[in-house]
Amino acid sequence: MTLYCVFIFTVNVALNKPAYLQYSWYSDTYDASNAVDGRKPDLSYRGGQCAESQEGQTATWWVDLTTIHSIHNITIYFRTNNNLQDFYTGLSNYFLGFSLYVSNTTDRLQGTLCYKDDNFTALTIPSVFTTTCPVIGQYVIYYNERRPGVTYPRGYSKDVRIGLCEVEVYGECSLFLKFNIEY
Repeated sequence: MTLYCVFIFTVNVALNKPAYLQYSWYSDTYDASNAVDGRKPDLSYRGGQCAESQEGQTATWWVDLTTIHSIHNITIYFRTNNNLQDFYTGLSNYFLGFSLYVSNTTDRLQGTLCYKDDNFTALTIPSVFTTTCPVIGQYVIYYNERRPGVTYPRGYSKDVRIGLCEVEVYGECSLFLKFNIEY
């Protein structure tokens, strides 16, 4: 008799995958790959575990999952300087209004919008954010903007920046097992 078993579970499919950061900071210490290296005990800009960008009108970061995956959820660990008071009294303003896309290219507009923040304030945005995003794709793209002439809600910063200490993308993996059972 032959018995077949299928196990389906989720794993972080972004771990150690190639990443890109628009307007990266002035040193490799803040490289895009820091956000997918699996390290997150030090959520400060000096800890060498966060992807950091310069301030600007737009902020883009993406990870290439290297193949198309069935994605379940995405978790972001924002930079906090290991101090939630710092996060809620200054850093969080840069992250308000962010969007998450899943795409088969690096062009977010050709992908699916998984999440658009239009609800958080500087005091309510979580330092660790998770959203469900049941789509299929190869690139997960974080995007934010502050456009001239646009009035943003109270608490939004004048510019945006990347401060991503870890981005985990949980996708489905399957394990097929075949057992030959003899009596």
